[in-house]
Amino acid sequence: MNAGHGRKISRDDALYQHARISKCWPQKYEPGSTRQQLGASTTVCYVDSRLAPEEGHDASPIWVSDREERPPTRPDTPASTYAPVERASLRSTLQQPRYQDLVRRAAVSVAVGIVTGLLFGSVRTGLVFLVLTAIGLTVYRARTTSSVPAWRRPSVAERRTEAQLKKLERGGYRTLHARSIPGSDAQIDHLVVGPTGVYAVDSEKWDRRLPVRVQSHRKLFHGPFNQKPRLDEARWEATQAGDLISKALGREITVVPSLAIYGPAIPWRILNIREVDVFSGSMVRKWITKREKSLTPSEVDSIFKAAENVLPSRYSEV
Repeated sequence: MNAGHGRKISRDDALYQHARISKCWPQKYEPGSTRQQLGASTTVCYVDSRLAPEEGHDASPIWVSDREERPPTRPDTPASTYAPVERASLRSTLQQPRYQDLVRRAAVSVAVGIVTGLLFGSVRTGLVFLVLTAIGLTVYRARTTSSVPAWRRPSVAERRTEAQLKKLERGGYRTLHARSIPGSDAQIDHLVVGPTGVYAVDSEKWDRRLPVRVQSHRKLFHGPFNQKPRLDEARWEATQAGDLISKALGREITVVPSLAIYGPAIPWRILNIREVDVFSGSMVRKWITKREKSLTPSEVDSIFKAAENVLPSRYSEV
């Protein structure tokens, strides 16, 4: 057998250029073979390689590859490890929960624009109302939602009380929100320090369908539910806050406990039940400002700083 026998060469190989081809035919592979899976195209030719014959053979089969053969891979290896990616459509995108509110606002704005346009017989008027409605809904959405995680956001009742207390700043009142009692899970929603005294306000949002009533000036009920535990908790929080502030300042400070209720109608203006003032949430400012002034601006400032130190924030900033 000569030097060219069984050798796989390309058409640019020097041996191929000097060989004299006598016959060529395409090579067929067995079904399921690796070469067939790779799609390699190969031709076998009988040629005279012009080299000294071995064992009486003067022609040698030479493998001539028409295409470069790729490295073999395992037959059971998947072609790709990535999941197929579906093309996103506008319909599927708008059906996602995070876009539902946007879709509703757009639908309402378009409906308002169409109705006003038909009523006034003017496309321009309809477009103006459409834009104004969209802006109004966006502003409302921004004011009633927050990017802060839900467990750190104040409740609706707390936000309403906070809005009222903010208006007291011009009168020399200062407020701390969501302050915790050390060593417990209790929280004072709003601690107010001002010329008329120190107050602990807990804001409550109750079901408006259930009536609020009092019995013997000692028991508070919301429908069939006795609110004695809630009153005791509010009184305990105020007492603890007063003790901590008094210890920090070296003199006695009294913190007045209160419960501001939103939702159901309250059949009285201000009622003291189990040493806790209970009233409608809309009465917060009047409840604080209608009292006699008892603290000077310097005392307000010192009490506020002491309260800020001894009553840590419920949700510390990260």
